[in-house]
Amino acid sequence: MANVVVVGAQWGDEGKGKIVDWLSERADVIARFQGGHNAGHTLVIDGAVYKLHALPSGVVRGGKLSVIGNGVVLDPWHLIDEIETVRAQGVEITPETLMIAENTPLILPIHGELDRAREAQNSVAKIGTTGRGIGPAYEDKVGRRSVRVADLGDAATLETRVDRALVHHDALRRGLGLESVDRDALLAQLREVAPKILAYAAPVWKVLNEKRKAGKRILFEGAQGALLDIDFGTYPFVTSSNVIAGQAATGVGVGPGGIDFVLGIVKAYTTRVGEGPFPTELHDADGQRLGERGHEFGTTTGRKRRCGWFDAVLVRQTCATSGVNGISLTKLDVLDGFEELKICTGYELDGARLDYLPTAADQQARVTPIYETMKGWSDSTAGARSWADLPGEAVKYVRRIEELIQCPVALLSTSPERDDTILVTDPFAD
Repeated sequence: MANVVVVGAQWGDEGKGKIVDWLSERADVIARFQGGHNAGHTLVIDGAVYKLHALPSGVVRGGKLSVIGNGVVLDPWHLIDEIETVRAQGVEITPETLMIAENTPLILPIHGELDRAREAQNSVAKIGTTGRGIGPAYEDKVGRRSVRVADLGDAATLETRVDRALVHHDALRRGLGLESVDRDALLAQLREVAPKILAYAAPVWKVLNEKRKAGKRILFEGAQGALLDIDFGTYPFVTSSNVIAGQAATGVGVGPGGIDFVLGIVKAYTTRVGEGPFPTELHDADGQRLGERGHEFGTTTGRKRRCGWFDAVLVRQTCATSGVNGISLTKLDVLDGFEELKICTGYELDGARLDYLPTAADQQARVTPIYETMKGWSDSTAGARSWADLPGEAVKYVRRIEELIQCPVALLSTSPERDDTILVTDPFAD
């Protein structure tokens, strides 16, 4: 049976939550493979709005197994609060429906404190983090000083892990003018939350490989977007993990041969939260209109998103680095009513034309977009569920995007509602 990876193909906020939820009807397992609770997914189902951050989008589907993989960094206190919030909305979450990889690194309170202190004191170039400790938690992971889920099950191991982490963190905190960590208080917090988290702990790699052998369909869910990838994003204004599709395999413990289809989620225009280069950003009435019509405010932070025209150069690039087989184009309805639309087809840098975004930060900041102008449409695309429901100019816009990014549209989303989706190619088809 086909297994599908869903990745954002821009700077995040592309509408992955709805698409993952929509696809999860066809899946048996939904596995989150990277990121932290800095990512936010908003789902609208039968008028009910669910805002998820750490939980996989599949939890709102009954009868599915949702998995938090080892590629994620997990704030255990936030997760418990989020579970209670979703339960209050009538969603049942039990150890039979939610599983956390035993080797998942934890985000501790000291990570958030370090994150915020660094950002406040960084006078050189702010990264624009959410301050939730995701970056420092990933640093501890690669520095081999993480507290992981399995460590919560043994008192002696937990103390050893905490002591190793504090040797590093206390030294950093002194340099930032922060007090040393209260070791006993931190251990007490971890002991208190341990049974609540351990109830969901499991050898995810083993479970998922058994599911594969049994012919079950797995949907791999990423957070953020490929342009925030630590290696292939607009560094250093990126997240602290790999976001591209290759991370799906290592983020849950399934070999790359277990991935059959990569679906890239692409917004019909471009947005970005926080700092960093943005070649097609608009500072005019069109940019304001996109933001207002698209309700472009971050699910997690509430921060206003920067808005701009569709950048085909960047999406073509992310489709290549993630091996995207087809895209899901979202928020087409936000473009309704524009007399003209622009698509970035290339860049100019120092008099030369480029068909990709260069790696060097100074060059990224200096590229200027080369635009192609297309006629807009006055009729509404909102709620369309077939190509026949779309205005002719909207169809032309979608087809031109396919040509420029060199990748076909597999799904077309025309509103936040789950069923307002046009299926062109079923990613789960064998």
